[in-house]
Amino acid sequence: MENLQAGSDVFFVLLGAILVLFMHSGFAFLEVGTVREKNQVNALVKIFSDFAVSTVAYFFIGYQVAYGVGFFESAGELSIGNGYELVKFFFLLTFAAAIPAIISGGIAERAKFYPQLLASVIIVALIYPFFEGVVWNGNYGFQAWLEGTFGAPFHDFAGSIVVHAMGGWLALGAVILLGARMGRYGKDGAAGANFAPSSIPFLALGAWILTVGWFGFNVMSAQSVEGVSGLVAMNSLMAMAGGAIAALIAGRADPGFLHNGPLAGLVAVCAGSDVMHPIGSLAVGAVAGLLFVMTFTLAQNRWKIDDVLGVWPLHGICGAWGGIACGIFGTEALMGLGGVSFMSQLVGTIAGIVVALIAGFVVYGVLKSVMGIRLSEEEEYNGADLSIHKISSTSHSN
Repeated sequence: MENLQAGSDVFFVLLGAILVLFMHSGFAFLEVGTVREKNQVNALVKIFSDFAVSTVAYFFIGYQVAYGVGFFESAGELSIGNGYELVKFFFLLTFAAAIPAIISGGIAERAKFYPQLLASVIIVALIYPFFEGVVWNGNYGFQAWLEGTFGAPFHDFAGSIVVHAMGGWLALGAVILLGARMGRYGKDGAAGANFAPSSIPFLALGAWILTVGWFGFNVMSAQSVEGVSGLVAMNSLMAMAGGAIAALIAGRADPGFLHNGPLAGLVAVCAGSDVMHPIGSLAVGAVAGLLFVMTFTLAQNRWKIDDVLGVWPLHGICGAWGGIACGIFGTEALMGLGGVSFMSQLVGTIAGIVVALIAGFVVYGVLKSVMGIRLSEEEEYNGADLSIHKISSTSHSN
């Protein structure tokens, strides 16, 4: 009977890992549809390459940093419990690898390829696992301190802060250090006219893939059959709908805003999807959709932050909102399950932002000074790092 239960949990978590792995193709097509046509091949190559190096970095270093678990025993020892620890690694790896995928969208069209791969290794091996371990494994006593001080630990069921805000605020540092794309803003500060999404169908495909995969991201975060909850699925669905409707209205039916709206809602609901009421999740998603449209517009047009896919508004801002919202809508007073503290959520959210923002400026700042992170004018004009451009040219010539 124990073996049957172990096998069920392994299969359950494996399905979750596969769904979140599938989400990475969503990241790829969302980026492909948003960037200009000359950069589409580069975007596809970046996402797959980032996932590959993230796998190795997380296997040898990151998982050990977060959970103190390594994989240097014999295959027989690793297979204990039907290999549950192995599929758990696979599942959590797909979360870790989402960080470079998020950053990729913000720095698209002008970042050097190999320095970005190196940044991905550093982030997935050290920075992300550090904060992941603090929140999800109780490392360094931060959660114990929050519980002792405010009555409850920081609650982030599926990663509004640990994954999304971390990725969004890391990306902000990289975007600022890179600067805007050539021609993005004129001397008078006006936005250039030739930077519209290259393919709304590809953008929409990416959004749909991410939306479907998100139910593995959220629901399978229970990490066992016994812990699975239909409440998480319903809350994810309602937040998705709320985000889409709010973005549709606030964005005046712009297809780019519409297709990012559901993602904004899903980002925000991750933290409290297991404790909030579906009506609360609808409200959380709607606020997230509105926040995305407003902050994306402000960042691009007023603050001149050339974040190509709007990953800071989508993941950074909406992720932060989700972390805080869990402490509001997760309370019993608003029909939630309780067991959360607003102050713990606020402090935990701020902590995640501070770690990510500092790390983003440090990692990309050091790489900028040592090896450079921006393409030359020729490379940017041609649409890719020359090495990736050659890959594209070779594939076409064959």
